[in-house]
Amino acid sequence: MIIEYVGVKEINGSLIAIDGIQNASFEEMVTIRLEGGAERTGRIVQMEGERAIIQVFEGTHGIALDNTRTRLQGHPMEMPLSPELLGRIFDGAGRPVDGLGDIFPVTQRDINGTAINPVSRVYPRNYIATGISSIDCMMTLIRGQKLPIFSGSGMKHNELAAQIVRQAKIADDDGTEFAIVFAAMGVTNDVADFFRRSFEESGVLGRVAMFLNLSNDPIIERILTPRCALTAAEYLAFDLNMHILVVMTDMTSYAEACREFSSSKGEIPGRKGYPGYLYSDLASLYERAGMIKGSRGSVTQIPILTMPNDDITHPVPDLTGYITEGQIVLDRSLDNSGIYPPVSVLPSLSRLMKDGIGEGFTRADHAAVSNQLFACYARVQDARSLASVIGEEELSPNDKKLLEFGRLFDHLYINQSQSDNRTIDQTLDLGWKLLSSLPREELDRVDDKILDQFYHPEELPHSVEEIKAD
Repeated sequence: MIIEYVGVKEINGSLIAIDGIQNASFEEMVTIRLEGGAERTGRIVQMEGERAIIQVFEGTHGIALDNTRTRLQGHPMEMPLSPELLGRIFDGAGRPVDGLGDIFPVTQRDINGTAINPVSRVYPRNYIATGISSIDCMMTLIRGQKLPIFSGSGMKHNELAAQIVRQAKIADDDGTEFAIVFAAMGVTNDVADFFRRSFEESGVLGRVAMFLNLSNDPIIERILTPRCALTAAEYLAFDLNMHILVVMTDMTSYAEACREFSSSKGEIPGRKGYPGYLYSDLASLYERAGMIKGSRGSVTQIPILTMPNDDITHPVPDLTGYITEGQIVLDRSLDNSGIYPPVSVLPSLSRLMKDGIGEGFTRADHAAVSNQLFACYARVQDARSLASVIGEEELSPNDKKLLEFGRLFDHLYINQSQSDNRTIDQTLDLGWKLLSSLPREELDRVDDKILDQFYHPEELPHSVEEIKAD
């Protein structure tokens, strides 16, 4: 029996309150029929006894208190799914916006997903190549990992996201089993056009499912966007046995939408006005990455967020860092000096890379190169601090060599063009060329056998230009 509830008790922004509702459930979808016959969609976001608070997707403009009719649909929001998802562009609520018609669903799934029993999880192994040296070598992305990028306002995280989507691949496959789900939240029209154009021109749109939520779209869609994207990713990974990389930008916009939504419900705010449940809300998204027993597929996440005032202790990066398995931090000073991507190596890490690199995965010397580059670059920072006090001329010969190594590392290793797609072998070989500019006794993180094989100072080019040419 279908029951329609007539009348609305209260209207507050995008929320309406209805009294006397029976047998309703949290996040249940509803159909709202206006006085003129037009229909809108909403979902229950709060239950208080027999009062239901409903968020209207299209907004509450034109809704009357007396003659509005509300009907419960009896299920949460579901998304139609099929292999046709790839190559399509959707809005934040999972509706096609590319003019190619609706998706003919093979199945429908709750966008909130289902909890994964930890016992059924498989430990992530094998890496995903991004073609970016600093990431592939020093903070390797592992299949099934969640590895966020911490950026700042105005920095080149959008360009980096687009480059990762264009270049990402898995090493042991011909590409047929690898696809990307891209979710953009609260982006402007020009940024959305940049992503769309970038994927079309590079020819990768056919293996990308795009979810675009624009800054002028309803706030509810911003909350739905990552959930729709992850539902699509789970279907492709665990039903079709594909390896899916999910890139989500910008999680700060998502958190701001949560804050606005929480405020409209009259909830008591937590840190900096964000809802007290922000941690569990973000965890409900990030924990949908991983691998499951019985399926060859995997879901890997790269959430991108902008740190307000470049503050890494801000609630959004702070909580994200707790939940995820590492971080890639972008540096303002590197960005200002023209280095792209401006990856700050020392505060960045990938907690799972040790199990997905080395012999059988990348190359036997990978871990040694990564450790030694980290150690040398840390000493570079000490030498730079000393030079700023006493002057570069007063430094010891070893410290001067460290400074030169730092310059080479910044401009040749971290820095690469947006079209430069380096293989893992090219990345590691370049790392050895830079390490060979230092005395052998400085390389204390590498085994002698590996040094004998790869340390060749006599082959070192004499200038930056020669290394670039090489």
